[in-house]
Amino acid sequence: MVAPSRHRPSDLLLKNGRRIIVSDAMSHLSRRAFLSSSLIAGAAAFIPVELGAQAPRVPGKEKLVVNSYRFLDLEAPKSELRTWITPNELFFVRNHVSEPFAIDAESYRLKIVGEVEREVSLSLADLRRMEAATVVNTLECAGNGRANYEPHVPGVQWRGGAVGTARFHGPRMRDVLNRAGLKSTAKHVAFRGLEEPPGKVPQFIRSIPIEKANDPDTLVALEMNGVALPKHNGFPARALVPGWIGAASCKWLSEIRLLPAEFEGNYMKPGYRMPNHPIAAGADVDPNDTSPITTLGVKSMIVTPSDGARIRGGAVHISGAAWAGEAEIAKVDVSVDGGNSWAPAQLGSDHARYAWRLWSFAWTPKPGSFTVMSRATDSQGRVQPDAPSWNPGGYLWNGIDKVKVNVI
Repeated sequence: MVAPSRHRPSDLLLKNGRRIIVSDAMSHLSRRAFLSSSLIAGAAAFIPVELGAQAPRVPGKEKLVVNSYRFLDLEAPKSELRTWITPNELFFVRNHVSEPFAIDAESYRLKIVGEVEREVSLSLADLRRMEAATVVNTLECAGNGRANYEPHVPGVQWRGGAVGTARFHGPRMRDVLNRAGLKSTAKHVAFRGLEEPPGKVPQFIRSIPIEKANDPDTLVALEMNGVALPKHNGFPARALVPGWIGAASCKWLSEIRLLPAEFEGNYMKPGYRMPNHPIAAGADVDPNDTSPITTLGVKSMIVTPSDGARIRGGAVHISGAAWAGEAEIAKVDVSVDGGNSWAPAQLGSDHARYAWRLWSFAWTPKPGSFTVMSRATDSQGRVQPDAPSWNPGGYLWNGIDKVKVNVI
């Protein structure tokens, strides 16, 4: 049973004598009313970013910018991402289809099927009784920063706030899989959630290689920052594939299917793939000449000051975060003159294998207009580029972050 203390009373309803979790965004609306409100933009899939700041807020995620109501997509203002651990209320939300309306925690089951010795169905209580591990991971949507690509790429126009770092807790994926006994033909692991795709929209299913699934840091996460997963972030269970793009960490996990080969589906191909070779901006790409996206690249962002800020001279504190997927951040350099010169930033003391490093830089400017930039380097020697190669999905934007400020 779900502990009532882990959710606000408005999120808990009784249905046929059972306790269920209802989406925060829908707890104060009927299903029909919510679906009607989700069509604010007509047939369009996304509310334009420039309207996001004026859109009604989602309960429990009030500080996040709404990029889409049709399939709920929320990002944090970069200025709010100031802490090593991102509070749950500031953690971004990425959905490809409709969220499950209600989840009965008592009847919930996670099924392990496919290339296994025996099919297994695990309850939430079964999962909670298993030995658990905690992994601090920076989770980022593969499309974070898509709005920066030129020429324009369709899709959710993330500005940079579809990223956050949390402590995820739950049983190791390999222990869950071992309950079913794996056949030698089990080479890939596909995740299916409880989402409710409308019409002909395909179910969101993705797979990862068995080697990553068996990594001791890959989890079936049940908790996030010490409490049950928030509804919008995958309650009651989600895959946690650390260091990889957020799409690999499927939410509302209901089925794990062992496969002899990579799953074939819309969100594996053509979705979430990169060209095998650089292509010209705006060019078409042959899906057969692409590879699935796995790990994140090296990246940094400036949190303070904000772009366009007017700040007083004297001591100015520049700060941000940097991350590199499965690699570690080796250093962050800062430029206050548009890239003509660079100086090292101070890295924060908090760190973990898959987590971002906070950084800071002290600056004493004279009055004037300045372009402040940040550039990260990781333990593999990768350096954040001025701008990444264009790709038709708008994935993995990791260009040098820049903000313009006026010192008065």
